[in-house]
Amino acid sequence: MRHIPRILMTALLVLTVGAAPTAAVAAAPRPMENLGRGVVAVRRADGILVTWRLLGLDPAGIGFNVYRSVDAGVTYAKVNAAVLTGGTNYLDTTADPTVANRYRVRPVVGGAETAASGSFTLTANHAIEPVVRVPLRAGGKVKFVWVGDLTGDGQYDYVVDRQTSPQTVEAYRNDGRFLWSINLGANSVNQDNIEPGSSAIDVGHWDGVTVYDLDSDGYAEVAVRIADGVTFGDGTTFTNSDDNRQFLAILDGRTGAPRATAAVPTDYLADGPMGARLGVGYLDGTTPTLVAYMKNRKADGAFNLMESAWVFTGSALQLKWKWLRGSLNAADGHNTRIIDVDGDGIDEVAEIGFLLNGNGTLRYSLGGAGIVHGDRYHLAKMDPSRAGLQGYGVQQDNPSGLREYYYDARTGAMLWRHVESGVADVARGMAGDIDSRHPGMEVWSFSGVYNAPTNRLTQSSTAGPWPQQGLWWDGDLGMELLNDGKIEKWDPAAAGVNRLVTTWKFGAVNASTTYPAMVGDILGDWREEVVFTNADSSELVIFTTDQPTSTRLYTPAHNPAYRNAMTLKGYLQSHHVDYFLGTGMSTPAQPNIRYVGG
Repeated sequence: MRHIPRILMTALLVLTVGAAPTAAVAAAPRPMENLGRGVVAVRRADGILVTWRLLGLDPAGIGFNVYRSVDAGVTYAKVNAAVLTGGTNYLDTTADPTVANRYRVRPVVGGAETAASGSFTLTANHAIEPVVRVPLRAGGKVKFVWVGDLTGDGQYDYVVDRQTSPQTVEAYRNDGRFLWSINLGANSVNQDNIEPGSSAIDVGHWDGVTVYDLDSDGYAEVAVRIADGVTFGDGTTFTNSDDNRQFLAILDGRTGAPRATAAVPTDYLADGPMGARLGVGYLDGTTPTLVAYMKNRKADGAFNLMESAWVFTGSALQLKWKWLRGSLNAADGHNTRIIDVDGDGIDEVAEIGFLLNGNGTLRYSLGGAGIVHGDRYHLAKMDPSRAGLQGYGVQQDNPSGLREYYYDARTGAMLWRHVESGVADVARGMAGDIDSRHPGMEVWSFSGVYNAPTNRLTQSSTAGPWPQQGLWWDGDLGMELLNDGKIEKWDPAAAGVNRLVTTWKFGAVNASTTYPAMVGDILGDWREEVVFTNADSSELVIFTTDQPTSTRLYTPAHNPAYRNAMTLKGYLQSHHVDYFLGTGMSTPAQPNIRYVGG
């Protein structure tokens, strides 16, 4: 392998088409969900672990008391001896597991208790397992799960797909109570992973659905790409005489009724319907914006690519901009990231080989540095000593032999590249702090583990961990790994992994090949949940940590970069916060947000 150092990268030109927007003097706070504490409890062999959220705008020094009631009693008793000011979790070793135990927490501010949180009940004689189970109606296989506060109570509810023919989408309250379903109609029967039907969702790297509070009223909406024959949750059917014409619909999260529809631009209509990936970001800094990545295939096998941005006003869905790739040398891949790369409070739209400004202009393409199509890339604070965020990606069928690369996410400037002889085809790549011996994150594919900031090889390719997904689970500041139903911990000294959880032992099945239906911080403290279903898709099997921690961090769901990432699917990738999360980290600053809703 040839390693091209940073100093030589000046010879690798980056095509810069659109200048970065001017940073605001003081960015306005972005509206985000008014989440509750997300209290959750799981049984261990030595007690019951209770965890809850530290919210993004909680005051410094806030403490908590944990209260327990038994057998549905109305009287709560405090179980901790002193106010808890460390990690937002508590191991209750005095609970009787043969009865139902209901928990809630009370924040303590300035020495005084404030209002109690919502509660969570662990049933009597509950199994010893790091799992929360949510019932679903009988139906077809589930591939993806999305979360959003559909009902305005501060708790995440669930939206799931059904891989039936035709396909359906269903919504459930957080406890499994069914809300509504939509039927995607005859145009969802074609579920080809490259050229799907005009209303098909969740095939290949397409999703076509996302969930977010798009009008900042405290209730999440469901956005879905639709076509003729889609029946909404209120029983009305969308019709159009052309089966290839596609539209975006915003559905009421409580009922599934359409609140607005808008036609997809027809620039590439002659080549048939377009597959879609949907996500949400704040492209002006303060307004939730629906981003649609859409492609279809031309007769010669090449692909058209259109990206567009839409704002939901509460009554209408308005197109803010569209961007057509045309013949530009700007490579895309199998997932999109929407993130503020320059710290001005305004999000950008990133693909594996280019970056769009929030106003839809092209800031840079990595084509001049030899970047072509690839499956995996990451944008994160990988180097705590370097300003801004960094990017890491891998390559598929790159004729130059370029396998992986590391770059400045704000400018697109290459920092290092790894090249081997022959065509490079790298299917996986990961980024996270998995080796505390070296400052910053590690990155790895199949050519060894490298410390990203220094480009130092820390583990040879023969013994590195499998580059699937990362996960925050055990409570230390090193990242854990999620790989085909196994939660693992990389041990750099032993050059091996230690198994922490085997998900199929608890009845979980992968949603698609080796992937879960969702990863994200949806319950409890700052650690992440992994969402699977059981074998017949009649239950969500949600893995939530059973490990105590003294680390205190505000919920990633209130971190702008992380919350955007939770709205995106494609090929499922790890989410990243916009600060360095790892060994030796500094306490992150309070996010510049405000709460919406009640």
